[in-house]
This record gives sequence, C-alpha cells and structure tokens, in this order.
Amino acid sequence: MDEHLISTINKLQDALAPLGGGSQSPIDLPQITVVGSQSSGKSSVLENIVGRDFLPRGTGIVTRRPLVLQLINRRVKKNDHSADSTTKQLIDLNIEDSNKDKPENNQGQSEDNSQEWGEFLHLPGKKFFNFDEIRQEIVRETDKVTGANAGISSVPINLRIYSPYVLTLTLVDLPGLTKVPVGDQPPDIERQIKDMLLKYISKPNAIILSVNAANTDLANSDGLKLAREVDPEGTRTIGVLTKVDLMDQGTDVIDILAGRVIPLRYGYIPVINRGQKDIERKKTIRQALEDERKYFENHPSYSSKAHYCGTPYLAKKLNSILLHHIRQTLPDIKAKIEATLKKYQSELYNLGPETMDSASSVVLSMITDFSNEYAGILDGEARELSSQELSGGARISFVFHEVFKNGVDALDPFDQIKDSDIRTIMYNSSGSAPSLFVGTDAFEVLVKQQIKRFEEPSLRLVNLVFDELVRMLKQIISQPKYARYPALREAISNQFVEYLKEAIIPTNDFVVDIVNAEQTYINTAHPDLLKGSQAMTMVEEKLHPRQPAVDPKTGKALANQPPVKPLQAEEKSGFFGGFFSTKNKKKLAALESPPPVLKASGQMTERETMETEVIKLLISSYFCIVKRTIADIIPKALMLKLIVKSRTDIQKVLLEKLYGNQDIEDLTKENDITIQRRKECKKMVEILRHASDIVSSV
Repeated sequence: MDEHLISTINKLQDALAPLGGGSQSPIDLPQITVVGSQSSGKSSVLENIVGRDFLPRGTGIVTRRPLVLQLINRRVKKNDHSADSTTKQLIDLNIEDSNKDKPENNQGQSEDNSQEWGEFLHLPGKKFFNFDEIRQEIVRETDKVTGANAGISSVPINLRIYSPYVLTLTLVDLPGLTKVPVGDQPPDIERQIKDMLLKYISKPNAIILSVNAANTDLANSDGLKLAREVDPEGTRTIGVLTKVDLMDQGTDVIDILAGRVIPLRYGYIPVINRGQKDIERKKTIRQALEDERKYFENHPSYSSKAHYCGTPYLAKKLNSILLHHIRQTLPDIKAKIEATLKKYQSELYNLGPETMDSASSVVLSMITDFSNEYAGILDGEARELSSQELSGGARISFVFHEVFKNGVDALDPFDQIKDSDIRTIMYNSSGSAPSLFVGTDAFEVLVKQQIKRFEEPSLRLVNLVFDELVRMLKQIISQPKYARYPALREAISNQFVEYLKEAIIPTNDFVVDIVNAEQTYINTAHPDLLKGSQAMTMVEEKLHPRQPAVDPKTGKALANQPPVKPLQAEEKSGFFGGFFSTKNKKKLAALESPPPVLKASGQMTERETMETEVIKLLISSYFCIVKRTIADIIPKALMLKLIVKSRTDIQKVLLEKLYGNQDIEDLTKENDITIQRRKECKKMVEILRHASDIVSSV
C-alpha cells in the first residue's frame, strides 16, 4: 500500500509534467525538493541515494532544469515489503556488490545488467541500462530547452529509475544557488535561480531537503536561508550535512544534530560523499557507502548514533516522510483535481466546440441567444441574479420610481411665479373692464406655463432609459461565448444601439405630445381640483381668522359674535396706485401719457391679495394633479414605445440586418485568443482527467 501511494504521486507527476513545474501546475503535489548551493554536494547526495553515477558534472551551473527523480524499488524478495527490510537489503547488496568490484577489475559497477535501468518521460518506452547514457540524455534534453549557454528553465525533466538498491522515493533536484555569474551566465543568474527555487519550495506540500556543507558555518548556508524564507518554523524542512569527514580535527556536528543551532522538525542527517579524487579513481558509490558506514561507526562522536547517520538512513527517512505527507495531502489533492477539472470543463464548454457550424447557423444561434437573454434581463429572469447590485429591469424600475418621480416631485410652480406676476396677469386677462370675480383666464395662463416644465425631465428620462438598455447590451455581450466571434459581437452591438437611437425619436415625440396634451386642455372640472368656493373660504380664513369674543367678567366666549367687518372701499393704492400721486394735481389734470412699460407696483389691496392667494391655491392643486399624471404616464409611454417594443422587435431587426449579410463569413471568424485558449483548456482537461483517473484508483 505504501509503495502504491508513492507510485500514485509519481504517476500524477508524469501526468502533470506537460504543464511545467513550479507555479504553472494547478495541483500542488507532495514532493521532496532538493536545495543547496553549488558546492554543497547536492548531486553527490542524490547519486549516493540512487547508488549510481548518472548526474552531469562540471564547473558552474550543471543542473539547469529541475530533475524530477522517481526511484522505484524492484524487490528481489517478494514477501518482505517493509522499508526497514528494503534498507537492509540496500546495504547488504551494496556491500556484496562492492566486494565484486575490487581494484583489479575496477571499472565501476557493471552497466550491462537487467536489474537497474532508467526511463525518461519524454522518451516513453525507451530503457537506459547504461547510466552514462542517462547523464548524456539529461545534458541533451537540458540544452534542447535552455540552449548551450548557461541559461535555466523551470520546465522539469522526469526521470524514473528502477532498481533493487533504492527505496521508492520521489525527489526534485533543483539548480544550485550561486552568487556571481561565471563565463556566459546571465548577469541576473542569482535572481533567476532563486525565483525558480521559490516557485517549487513555497508550495505548502513541498518537503524541503536542504543540503549544507558541514565544514562551513550553518548560519551562512544558502539552502537553509532560502528554506527559512518559505518555512520559517522549519516544519517541512529536513537538513543534510555533507563533507562531515572534511571538518577540522576535534570538531563535529553533534550540536547541529541535537537541534541546538538551527532546529528543524525533521532534524539533520550527516552523510559522506565521494571526493573528486575518489571519482577520478572510479571509486564506486557502493564502496563509498561502505566507507561512510565505517566512518560513522568508528568515529568517537558518531559511533553511538551511527544508525542515524549516512545515506541509507537518509533514504529511509525520506521515504517515511514522503509517505506520511502523501497520506495527509491525498484527500485534498483529489478534491483540488476535481474542482480544477470542473473549472476547465466549464470554460471549454463556454468557448464552444472546435468544429464550427455553418456561418448562417452561428449567426442565427447568436441572435436568438442575445434576444432571449435581453428579454430575460428585462423581466428579471437572468441566469445569474446578482445579490450585490441591481441590474437589468430592476435598474429601469429604479429610474422610473426613484429618479424620475423624485425629479418631478421636486418641481415647484412658485419658484418661478411671483405674486406680482399673478397680479399682472389678472389685470391683463380682464381686458379693458376690470373683473368683478376671480377669472379662470389668469389661472390657465399660469398653469400652462408651469406644465411646460415637465417636458425637460420627461425627455431626460428617455435618455436615462436608453443608457440602461445599452448597459444591458454590454452586460450580455461581455459573456465568453460572444467573445468567440468578435466581428459578430461588434455587429450585434452596433445594430442594437442603432435600433435604439431610431426608436428614441418617436418615443421623444410621444412624450412631448403627452406633456402638450396636459398643457392644451386644463380640466377645471377634475374631481381632485380644489373648488373656487373652497379656495375662497380657505383664503378668507387665512386673512381674517375668526377670534371668539370673550366676556370680560367671566372670561367665557360669547355666543353671539359680531359679524366680520365688510370690505371697505378701496383706497387709492392697488395696481395703478404707484403711477399716480395726489401731491401734484397739475400733472394729474394734464392727463399725461402712461409710461411705455407698465409694471405692478405699490402695495396690493385686500381684494388683490385675496384673488392672488386664491389663484395660488388653485395652481398648486392642479399642478399636483399633473405631477401625479406625468409621473405615472411617462414611464408607461417609455415601456410601450421603447422597452417592450425593443424586446419584441430586436430579434427581427437583427435577423434582417445580419442574417442576410453578404459578409456573413467574416462575421463568424473566430477570435485568435479563443482558438488558443480552447487548445489550452483542452490540454488541461485531458491532463486533469488522466490525473483524476490516477487518484480515483487509490
């Protein structure tokens, strides 16, 4: 079961490999990432774990692409499945094999064997039994992507090694950290490598294997410093100490192993790699592992803990950590794969099928969809109703019942009519004979002037509704399916706006006619209009409020009150009083011509005051009636002439304009971005389906 878990992750790594490594893959797989500086012995540690020379060697940056190294244990004994037995088998076979390879026949381990081989993901089915060829293929594949110069790439190379001498394990070998560019390396090589490493190790499911040279100060370790940036608590970092045998005599790493220097959750494991002289002498890794075991068993500082030191223990510990980590993260990985798969399937569906229908059927389908969605938004039946903001028909309702109604209610007839204007119109409407009663002519003239003021907000409402309909258009065509055919989307948008502009002209005329109808006929018999007698009584009460007579002795109101004082004969004031003066009788007798412009002046008489107040009451009453009518009828007019009409006619109009268009083939040309995105989504769906099949078997 344990091996099956690691095998599952290996398959997932292979399945997701086309997406590249680091942040490009949507699925965060549990994996052990190897970091360290160039001189820390990173490659030697990996070769020791594998037991073979297979990694490129040289000066400068050798590892220029991440190497996903999947180790598969091919057991010699079928019955024993534990990690401990595999480790013992690894050590025993190492010793046994190293005894065969004595100096007299020292050509390294035999390369022509059927027990160990490597396979590359980019060369499916091809087995490499010669590990020198594996090294050459890594170099060749690296140069193929990064070029011959010392450039780097985050696209991984996937290598799977089958051997009875390894524990099942997955490691990602990353480029070594460097400070100064050498030769033809890019000047920003340090930043490039650091960015790539951070992409891999910053993922929560990555176990960081930090390789550090024991003969340098641990506080100056580049690998550990980088690991602490993404894992400050050290909860997913394991330390490896190399070059323990090169430390000054009398010094050791006991304090580091005990966690007294820089503590890590998984601790540190000391190992000994082959030196350059050992490599030149063709010392096999298996002989080196035996020397490593003897070193730790015989060293005074490490002998008591020798079984916790060395490469075999490192491999066993990494195997244990990886298994534990996989068990913890696999349920989340399953859920993440399914969620990501659904997301890309949905996007692929919205992008439409790759095989396109005929141009005419595409146009017909798009016009039908647009018309149905337009009607749906108006009626509040949109597919995705928002809880965040008003949209579609709800916004039009807001414009009708909040914006327009409040605007109409804000109109006040008396912010433009002064008492002197009423007074002047009363005299003008009476003609040459002053009227005995309050006439309706003055009232009608003033009311008609004020009703005209409703025309401006009504026409403004038409423009507001036009803007809302265009807003709906943009909301509809912003959907991904319309982006597939940009020319057709543009044509639908232009034709819709053109139609609305044409429809606005008769709508404006209709709105103006409604206001003119109100202005043309003043219905003085309207049941809600204040009656003249009622107005007179109200003004009388206002000007001459009745004061109840009080008995001076008792303080009680008297039953019989004196009648209201009758109107006295008007004094020489009033409308014309201001133009004539009694002081200069000679001028009065001469009958001088009146001035060219006669305006109301002087104080109003009591009668003029009463008549003015009556007319103001009547104007206010009728104006309120017209307000209610306009606030009710204008939105209805817009629904009839613009909104409902556009919903009914738009499909027919678009079909007439576009369906029979000679350039219909040009309209249905797909967007290049859509074509590219469909390819990407298709690739993602295939990869994630494969990944889903893999995890569903666990």
